[in-house]
Amino acid sequence: MLRLLQKRTSLIKLVVPGPRLHQTIAQTAIKEIPAIKPISTAKSDKTVGRWFLGVSGMVFVAVGLGGVTRLTESGLSMVTWKLTGERMPRTQEEWVQEFNLYQQYPEYKLKNVNMTVEEFKFIFMMEYMHRMWGRAIGGFFLLPAVYFWRKGYFCAKTKKSVLLLGTLIGLQGLMGWYMVKSGLEDRFQDPNDVPRVSQYRLASHLAAAFVLYSLSLSKAMSLLIPTNTFVIAKKAFNIKGLTHLTKAMVLLTAISGAFVAGLDAGLVYNSFPKMGDKWIPEDMWTFAPIQKNITENPTTVQFNHRILGISTVTLTTALWLVTRRMQLPKRANWAINAVVAMAWTQATLGVTTLLNYVPVPLATAHQSGSLILLSFALWLSHEVRLLKYLPK
Repeated sequence: MLRLLQKRTSLIKLVVPGPRLHQTIAQTAIKEIPAIKPISTAKSDKTVGRWFLGVSGMVFVAVGLGGVTRLTESGLSMVTWKLTGERMPRTQEEWVQEFNLYQQYPEYKLKNVNMTVEEFKFIFMMEYMHRMWGRAIGGFFLLPAVYFWRKGYFCAKTKKSVLLLGTLIGLQGLMGWYMVKSGLEDRFQDPNDVPRVSQYRLASHLAAAFVLYSLSLSKAMSLLIPTNTFVIAKKAFNIKGLTHLTKAMVLLTAISGAFVAGLDAGLVYNSFPKMGDKWIPEDMWTFAPIQKNITENPTTVQFNHRILGISTVTLTTALWLVTRRMQLPKRANWAINAVVAMAWTQATLGVTTLLNYVPVPLATAHQSGSLILLSFALWLSHEVRLLKYLPK
């Protein structure tokens, strides 16, 4: 009986491989199958994210330069436009030639007839820097975009964003020249006319810059600042909805500010909270047809900008109040605090700029403040995008 059991055990050992044989087979299999290196996208995502962040930073500077150009009334000093860029005058003779070109247009004839060549150099340089910075944005965007695309750093969704941003950057340059042309046209016949660009084109140019900035910054945050899903109890207020409404109000208020700048409406009523002695001025609806007042009457344009600004501050304050008792992530709370603090700062800057008759430093800070406020609103939107509510 024992001999029979020993024979069966020997047969089992022959049929079933031992541990050493298992190990040998596994090692052989590992050697025969080539190792597949894991593809890590974290590094490439961070590189692309920093690039998007750089684009948004350059757009931020461009908006600031554009504001200074507008406030120093330098935008109409360059009367020609070339896709590859204009050459800056180098000699006194070239400066005189450029100045002679400027003298053929309405701004010189109606406003700057006593300007000297040396004074002209300042406004020319302001506009020149703004244009060349815009072209620098194009180069900073295009060259890395081609490289990243060829290296396969972009997913399908990012490729769409890159194409959209590239299109917007190209259109911005064309829109800028289209805006300047409106101030060079021979449509200022009355000696009391003030040559200026069309407020409609100015608002379009600024709105496109804000959209470009928002898209690039949002894309940068999605790649550089990961967010997690979090759940809160169902409340009466929709935090996501309030956040999106805040972004829309900030953008709308900024666009209304472009109409204020285009019509020099900040110089009409330099008092607050009343406009002169009244809450609602009598000259708000003097243009016909009546809807023309909304975008062409300086009084109405300033009034609308005030109302939108106050509404934005009220909305951000309400958002801050309703989220005080909610269990939000730490970064989301930081973003809400930043939004409400910047909203009040921006409103204070606006009132101070108005009361001081729109000095260049304050007005520039006010325009840049609108972008900072939009940045915080975009950050908040990014932080709450994965917010979920518990069912009732």
